[in-house]
Amino acid sequence: MQYWRLYLLTLVLGIGGSFQYGMQVSIMSSPAEHIQSFVNQTWLGRYEVPVDDSTNMLIWSFIVSVFSLGGWVGAIHSGSLPVTYGRKKALLFNNIVALVAALLMIFSLMAKSFEMILLGRFLYGYNVGMGLSVHLMYLGESSPKKLRGFLTLTSSIFIGLGKVMGQIVGIKEVMGTDDMWPWLMALGGLPAIIQFVTLLFFPEAPRYLYIDKGDTEGSKKALQWLWQEDDLKMEMDDMEKERESMQGQKSKTVWDVLTSRCVRWQVLALVIPCACVQFCGINAIYFYAFDIFRESGVAEDNMHYLSIGIGATELISISLCSLLIDRAGRKMLMGYGYLLMGVIMSILVVMLSIKDLFSWFPYVNIALIFSVICVYGLGPSGVSMALPADLFLQAWRPSAYVISGSVNWLGLFLIGMFFPYIVDALGQFCFLVFVAYCMFSSAFMLCFIPETKGKCMVEIMEDFNKLNYKNRETDTEKADFVLETTF
Repeated sequence: MQYWRLYLLTLVLGIGGSFQYGMQVSIMSSPAEHIQSFVNQTWLGRYEVPVDDSTNMLIWSFIVSVFSLGGWVGAIHSGSLPVTYGRKKALLFNNIVALVAALLMIFSLMAKSFEMILLGRFLYGYNVGMGLSVHLMYLGESSPKKLRGFLTLTSSIFIGLGKVMGQIVGIKEVMGTDDMWPWLMALGGLPAIIQFVTLLFFPEAPRYLYIDKGDTEGSKKALQWLWQEDDLKMEMDDMEKERESMQGQKSKTVWDVLTSRCVRWQVLALVIPCACVQFCGINAIYFYAFDIFRESGVAEDNMHYLSIGIGATELISISLCSLLIDRAGRKMLMGYGYLLMGVIMSILVVMLSIKDLFSWFPYVNIALIFSVICVYGLGPSGVSMALPADLFLQAWRPSAYVISGSVNWLGLFLIGMFFPYIVDALGQFCFLVFVAYCMFSSAFMLCFIPETKGKCMVEIMEDFNKLNYKNRETDTEKADFVLETTF
């Protein structure tokens, strides 16, 4: 219980950070027909003619996809606001954005304006895009290295919890009704209020105070308060190594991160297995799950409850990953996780192709779906959140998170836009695209990326330098290895 205040900070950051992402992703499936009906009624009131089906579907699609656009903008700003104003103030501002979005949702029905829903969804996306990145930065910079993997992985746990909560409150017995959908859409304001009020009682991230602001005393007090520990010599020495290296250099931009040789392999490790996790096929699994459930005789009214079961399975497996990550390591969990996902999805392609041969084949497919979700939670889902916190030092971290967030949101947008067309064209063979990605990511992690478990930031950088400067004993660009963020 020595770190109980740090665990409490983890809870506060999760509620207003990654929990929002999970809830906003899953909550939209329930009010779809109610919102489309509202759009039709609003259109009829304005123009005295009902909206045609294609226009209604276009508006609904934009309501769904504008969330990704907002997330991308929020991810871009996560590279500047937390550096200029601090991690804590950036999150406080971010909560205000979520509250404005919630108010827009509540009053949209009264104002008879679906445009308010569009703006609210954009602001929710901004809130999530900013919150995800700053959540990980704040937590990683407040954690001891022995707990860094476990605590940063909790962001995936909160995403899974948010998905389950969004599915539960969206069922018709709770808030998934015609008169309750504005309040359902405004539910994201509640976690924002909780985080805004509670975060005021916590200090700024200690590493930000020490390295970026040069506030040695403030950083020490923050560490003592969070860790309940007086002997902080090792942590202070570790931060001092970062601050002493080439002070006064300008902060690194996104272009610097993309073009500098000294972080080349870190960027590859950030983008290929982590930021591109959307391409592992988990969305395809969720899409095909309902078809397989129908073939197994599951009634339509029970589909929402099964989706809760799928979300709960993912949440449980991610929770198990949090217990394994600092024992098995990031490399093993993610590398073999992608490998197993590729193997199971290959089997699923075969089983879907011959599903009519025997009546019990659909039940095998159900088992395969739950297996993929379990492996995804145990490996790629959790590690993709924890690993980026290990890869970059202070000067590079904000811009690195901008890249990660941009790729992640772009991937989500592309999957949402083009996946239905891929399914129409390839059917169950669409999984082969995701199998190829999983196999490539597995080989990349296992063959090239060094383990980061239990290492300080400088040690991790030394391991990556063996890749960045392979076959080169000296390189002048090593001198460009900035560890302090200044403007």
